[in-house]
Amino acid sequence: MNFGVVAEINSSLDSAMGSGSSNDNQNNLSEWDKLLLLVGSNKDRSAFKKLYEHFTPRLKSFLLRIGSDVSAAEEICQETMIMVWRRAETYNPESAGASTWIFTIARNKRIDKLRKDNRPLPDLNDPSFYQTPIDRGDDLVQRFQEEKKIQKALKTLPPEQAKLILSAYYEESSHRKIADESNLPLGTVKSRIRLAINRLRNQLEELER
Repeated sequence: MNFGVVAEINSSLDSAMGSGSSNDNQNNLSEWDKLLLLVGSNKDRSAFKKLYEHFTPRLKSFLLRIGSDVSAAEEICQETMIMVWRRAETYNPESAGASTWIFTIARNKRIDKLRKDNRPLPDLNDPSFYQTPIDRGDDLVQRFQEEKKIQKALKTLPPEQAKLILSAYYEESSHRKIADESNLPLGTVKSRIRLAINRLRNQLEELER
């Protein structure tokens, strides 16, 4: 791990958030705090859209400033806002302001990307795992529903195959790491993951019927 890069990210994060971090100790909630609470409590799409439109360009600017290229910055922005939608119910305004909370997610996504630069990537042509660009709150709702279907389909797989899918695509472990942890040859892990993906795809097709 390059701790110099992490230190640079932390420093840039502090300057990028500006007055947002000062909200942490204020008694009155900011507009962004209230919107984030609405997303967390009611999955309010209108509130999420306002958060998305406000924070996405600021997150992208922050990521470009700390060295991400345009493509990576856009990807991390999307992943960050997906995480905001999913985890908004865990947000506590007494612990952090909305800006601090959201920028911290972006920082962690950036650090994760640095760690995974050399890991094998999943097959981007696989329709079960392809991520389309997300521009609206409605898109996130649809993706959330699709992921619920994937979770349901996973339960129909044999436990060992479900574990491989979870490790490779949800925990984002490399095939090499999975092989080492399971004491299996790398080729065996890859072939079993392919088999698990095919079975998962078939189960998803059954759920769509």
